Amino acid sequence: QVHLEESGGGLVQPGGSLRLSCAASGIMFSLYDMYWYRQAPGKQRELVARITGVGSTNYADPVKGRFTISRDNAKNTVYLQMNNLKPEDTAVYYCNAYGSLFNNYWGQGTQVAVSS
Repeated sequence: QVHLEESGGGLVQPGGSLRLSCAASGIMFSLYDMYWYRQAPGKQRELVARITGVGSTNYADPVKGRFTISRDNAKNTVYLQMNNLKPEDTAVYYCNAYGSLFNNYWGQGTQVAVSS
C-alpha cells in the first residue's frame, strides 16, 4: 500500500529555515511527479512547489527564491528547503505524489508555524 510520511515541520522565527521531508513507500517513486502543497487556516490548499521525476522544478510566486524542492530517488524522498520564512508561510504542508488521475496520493501533513 502507498504511504507518504512528512516530517520536519515546527515552530520557527521569521527569517528562519526549515527542511521538510516526505518519504514515500509503495510506489515507483521515480515515475511520480512530487508536489508540496500548503493550507493555511481558513484558506484553500495551494501549490507550493513541484518536481518531476527527472528533476525539473516549478515554484509558486510567493516562495520563489526562498524555497527549494529536491528529491532523492534512491531514498524515495522529496524535500522542501524553506529559507527566510515569513509569518504568511504558516500552514500545514502536504506532500503529494502524482502519477495519474488514478495514482494520486497524499501525506497526512506537517505543521509549519512562523512566529516571533
